[in-house]
Amino acid sequence: MAWEFEAELIEWRGPAPFVFAPLPAELFAEIKDAARGLMYWGQIPVIATVGQTEFDTAMWPKDGRFLLPIKVAVQRAERIDIGDVVTAVVRLPGEPDR
Repeated sequence: MAWEFEAELIEWRGPAPFVFAPLPAELFAEIKDAARGLMYWGQIPVIATVGQTEFDTAMWPKDGRFLLPIKVAVQRAERIDIGDVVTAVVRLPGEPDR
């Protein structure tokens, strides 16, 4: 299963990489349930796509939603930065491509 969403990129002074796409809060329970058995320390490994760039990462919960870290290489490839609105797709490892 894949989840597609739009998000405004934010900066958070937590662990690197500092730029994140917050997922809509209404997806939190659905994704958490689907990822049962994959979660570690609250993080969920995902394969994400932003624009034409696909990458592996792990989302983590914050304030009732998941944050998708946007790697610097993705930011550069897609020419995106804090404040930009992006469309992203996330899927769990082992799930088919979109």
